[in-house]
Amino acid sequence: MPNRSLCSTNHIGAITNTARTTMYAYAKTRAEKEAWRLAKESGMDLVVVNPSFVVGPLLAPQPTSSLRMILAITKGARGEYPNTTQGFVHIDDVVAAHILVMEESKASGRLTRSSSAAHWSQIIEMLRAKYPSYSYESDMEYCRCSRQKGDNNTHTMDTSKIAQLGFPPFKTLEKMFNDCNTSFQEKAFL
Repeated sequence: MPNRSLCSTNHIGAITNTARTTMYAYAKTRAEKEAWRLAKESGMDLVVVNPSFVVGPLLAPQPTSSLRMILAITKGARGEYPNTTQGFVHIDDVVAAHILVMEESKASGRLTRSSSAAHWSQIIEMLRAKYPSYSYESDMEYCRCSRQKGDNNTHTMDTSKIAQLGFPPFKTLEKMFNDCNTSFQEKAFL
């Protein structure tokens, strides 16, 4: 499959035009559009950091919706895993990006934060190799890849704008999911 780059400036309209849009994505998109409108009206300089699927240790007492999905997949509790390839980013990289754009006067526009893109089946296999005692969603007797096809094209997300501001290399998929599972274990979710 071709490797395509997803530009950090062309997604805002696409999100609102799909029938599969979740209310969460729709609300975030509407809020960002309103922020851009208000910034323009008031002459404010707005910088937006758009992370992909955020992974890492729990920062709150309970997992977020993203981390609940990872937890359910790890426990084999969903019955299927998403049939999609998507970008992932460590929560530490998201926090560092927000700090950077607040402190760096050259920061402008929309900045994408994403480490690596992978299909969920690849994530499960990576986790199974490190944590073999968990059920996972790919035990084919009990679970299957979702029939609802998502974006399975190999792709990257264009993070060149934030790299030009001096952002260091992203944490790896292994690091973000290891930090996530270690946190689940420490907080007795696994």
